[in-house]
Amino acid sequence: MPPPKDVVKIAIQMVGAIPQLIELQQTKPLASVLKDVCDAWSLPNAEHYALQYADGRQTYITESNRGEIKNGSILRLTTSPDQEAERLYNGIRSNNVDVKTDSLKKLASLSQDVTFAQEFINRNGLKLIFCIVEEGNDSGEILAHTLKAFMELMEHDFVSWETLSAAFIKKIVSYVNMNAMDASVQQLSLSILENMVPSSRLLFDLVKKEVTVDRLLTHLQVTNAQLQLKAMALLIALLLAATDSERRDMMEYLREKNIRQFIHKNIIHSPEPLGDEMAHYLYVLQSVSLNLYDRRMRTSMDPYSQEQRELLQSLRQAAFESESEAPTSNFSTERRRSLCAKEFRKLGFTNNSNPAEDLRRAPPGLLALDNMLYFSRHTPNAYSRFVLENSSREDKHECPFARSSIQLTLILCEILHIGEPCSETAQAFYPMFFGQDHFFEELFCICIQLVNKTWKEMRATQEDFDKVLQVVREQITRTLSLKPTSLELFKTRVNALNYSEILKLRQTERLHQEETLAVPVLELRERLKPELLELIRQQRLLRLCEGTLFRKISSRRRQDKLWYCRLSPNHKVLHYGDVEEGVQSPPIESLTEKIPVADMKALLIGKECPHTKEKSSGKQNKDVLELAFSIVYDVEEYCLNFVAPTRYEFCLWTDGLNVLLGKEMTSERMQTDLDVLLSMELKLRLLDIENISIPDTPPPVPKPPSNLNFCYDFSHAEQ
Repeated sequence: MPPPKDVVKIAIQMVGAIPQLIELQQTKPLASVLKDVCDAWSLPNAEHYALQYADGRQTYITESNRGEIKNGSILRLTTSPDQEAERLYNGIRSNNVDVKTDSLKKLASLSQDVTFAQEFINRNGLKLIFCIVEEGNDSGEILAHTLKAFMELMEHDFVSWETLSAAFIKKIVSYVNMNAMDASVQQLSLSILENMVPSSRLLFDLVKKEVTVDRLLTHLQVTNAQLQLKAMALLIALLLAATDSERRDMMEYLREKNIRQFIHKNIIHSPEPLGDEMAHYLYVLQSVSLNLYDRRMRTSMDPYSQEQRELLQSLRQAAFESESEAPTSNFSTERRRSLCAKEFRKLGFTNNSNPAEDLRRAPPGLLALDNMLYFSRHTPNAYSRFVLENSSREDKHECPFARSSIQLTLILCEILHIGEPCSETAQAFYPMFFGQDHFFEELFCICIQLVNKTWKEMRATQEDFDKVLQVVREQITRTLSLKPTSLELFKTRVNALNYSEILKLRQTERLHQEETLAVPVLELRERLKPELLELIRQQRLLRLCEGTLFRKISSRRRQDKLWYCRLSPNHKVLHYGDVEEGVQSPPIESLTEKIPVADMKALLIGKECPHTKEKSSGKQNKDVLELAFSIVYDVEEYCLNFVAPTRYEFCLWTDGLNVLLGKEMTSERMQTDLDVLLSMELKLRLLDIENISIPDTPPPVPKPPSNLNFCYDFSHAEQ
């Protein structure tokens, strides 16, 4: 018979005593439980004690979180949070340096617990921390523990960042700006400023004014990877909190300081592997930089703007300079207008009498005009060759430069996600972006020449315009998926992927699809499916046994706190627990928390998860929603909440958990893996009948031959 829901069997430890094994009545007040435990050990003043998890984060047990205690949990009897807070408060005020240092170190550790943090803050403990920092008499280890404790206490959101004094902020800023300062203190100071920046406009202005971009660039150039990471984090926080004009100015200043080249050489191509955090910050920097084009992309051309009309005329003059040298002053207005219209038509504008109309569509808006002007000014020979080459072709075979440029600009904006908000978790960036100034314009210059090349290879006419641009989009996306490290390498690869190669790829994919649609092949697929699905199930469970490192994400910032989860080799228990940065595959014994698979009730995904419901709709992040899943377990229906590091890991874990629950695997990755395995297996099975067409229906069985009755007839046996 299962135990009652309100009774949990646990062990309670105390230093120097034999552990107690008790049945915890969840309906019984915690004070009474503590009284019973203390009485068993003959301890007076039970109100001075509290229960705490013995392993993991060692959280204090309170009336609000006692429901999370599971059967088999090991708790420890320890000093109550209020007594501990009082002791540490007095220890920090001690004149004994060793006592003060130990108290601050313990404070930094215990402040992760919300109950203790509340008690310490209620004693005006933050004022002590402010005094240590503002007075500036301490440094090194004491200061590092003080700042660490401050960060942990502020993490609970009991106190607003806006309440910080000017003197405190000034000191934190001074630690960042000092040359001779302990690296751990500078790291913590940068983290504090990073958290301050999004809190209010006032704090943003203050940090931006006091910590210059030059100073952050100095920190970026150190060999200390953690200091480099925290400097990048603050830089990104400032960029994200800035207004559009401020962001534009900051990015222009970073461009002048050659930040891209430095990142490309010293971070991306560093001997040390690139961590997840830095990859995310590089993605954000790339996204913010590309989003500067958003305003031009969404601005339509104004046909009445003299400046914009002059830009259009300069585009025409650059293409037909030799022809424009002919004296036109003697021409009539009508003649000059007719000549200009003819040249705009040669340039590929559909509305040659008023080419501004072609640029009224936004997106791509004025960004298309900017790209055309950049191409004409920075690669004048290629520009002239493009225009003149197509001017000499038949009308129906000429590749329209302007129309192609407008559509290509739109395609590049879609591929590079210009104008879309930054993801909170993405890490995908293009290494070649940081190796090239004017990346977007240079990419356009390569791709517009690709359009002309593909147009000729396809022998296209005006009716084929959309088909050509579709092929060009495919050439660009296929090449970008290879992650070329430079634009030169991109140019080489994208030009090698010519129209004939695209046709071969398409034909291969189409033939593969056609041969797998034959009726006998479909029947064979269905027969093979159960065996291959079992193979995928085994792979998913093996992957869960290896385990995955998960990152804790709050609504305020990306956290550097990590935890690990893995399945036991016998597939009966999920083990999990907090781990330190840099730990790749902790042993299963070090993961103190566990959930029996038999206790798992359900798997929740996306919006169904409790940790996604906690966020307000305004702060909800699409990427987190797509990567979130939760396990419902035990009789009380507790939840273990996950945010997968990647979509791939999300698919593996949700599939594996569904297998453990005895349900069907539902992720898109399962379907992809099944298709790949089926394709390989089918090719192996059909290898002997290569180049033989498979009929849709089996051939008819022929009639039996007339001489089929050739066996010996025993009916005429001798009498």
